[in-house]
Amino acid sequence: MNILFISRAYPPVIGGIEKQNYEIGKALTAVTRTDIIANTRGKWLLPLFLPYALLRTLLTIRNYDAVLLGDGVLGILGYLLKHATSKPVVCIVHGLDLTYGNKLYQKLWLKVFLPRMDRLIAVGNASIRQGMLRGLPESKFVFIPNGVAPAAIPLPCPRSELEALLHRKIHGPVILTLGRLVKRKGVAWFIDNVVTRLDANITYIVAGEGREQPAILHAIQANRLQDRVLYAGGVSDREKELLFCAADIFVQPNIKVAGDMEGFGLVVLEAATHGLVVIASRLEGLQDAIVDGKNGYLVESGDAGAYQARIESVLRDSNARAAFGARARDFVIAHYNWPLIAGRYLDTLSALVQPRGE
Repeated sequence: MNILFISRAYPPVIGGIEKQNYEIGKALTAVTRTDIIANTRGKWLLPLFLPYALLRTLLTIRNYDAVLLGDGVLGILGYLLKHATSKPVVCIVHGLDLTYGNKLYQKLWLKVFLPRMDRLIAVGNASIRQGMLRGLPESKFVFIPNGVAPAAIPLPCPRSELEALLHRKIHGPVILTLGRLVKRKGVAWFIDNVVTRLDANITYIVAGEGREQPAILHAIQANRLQDRVLYAGGVSDREKELLFCAADIFVQPNIKVAGDMEGFGLVVLEAATHGLVVIASRLEGLQDAIVDGKNGYLVESGDAGAYQARIESVLRDSNARAAFGARARDFVIAHYNWPLIAGRYLDTLSALVQPRGE
């Protein structure tokens, strides 16, 4: 079949949706003809990109069997296409696509635009539940998780490379959190409530940027943890790989935040493909990314004692930690590889397409 994939967020702009949309387009192109209309310039171009994408789609729609939209913001484009063509239009939705609190958005996107889509592909079951709470029928949704494209088997990184990146000596185990720093990620909470309980020889590295950065830096200073918690800021792809292969544990200590949610949690899969033991909150979309005991461990959100106990248990036996990391990597590759995920996308789209000639 022939698919037109439209993305309003695409590399070289850096971000979770941008990366996912790139990987979806790449994976679909490998299994069927897929043309891509993408905004590669960021949010500022969106007011011009939407009419451009609509016009280009209307001029070429006869060449395609179905249209796939990269996220819920494009629901307005899908709504217009449904008025102009009989071709199936499917939209990927993330958590914030459904929970964004703007009243106009809730009124138009949730009540008018998204209901007109033929299917909504949710990256997490928590997103489906949020959609249903807002009046979208369960039958409209299909759950397809994010995929991951693991690199070659990761090699151990000399601790000296990590020390050169951070400009300081590292003694003892390393715990890592990496990603966009927003309140729901729970990093400041983790510093206040968990790091303060851990052995002083454990180093916690936080990498990424976002509006929660001031709160994180305050938590480090307020708890006098400057020697044990290192804020690395934004990192390059090479530096990201170095952090993954040099760390011992990856933590994603999400907390509940009103009006925000974790749609899936792609970074925990990336960490697992590097052989890291992942410890994450049993919350929202993280429960779709992590299968407890298979590719990581889930801990009740906000339970500092449980986080402490799991971290100490994992660090107690380096051989068991390495063996679990290897099994976790294999599990992720087997269940979340992009060829498998692309096949599920293709099945969903194919089911909506009438056989040619009918």
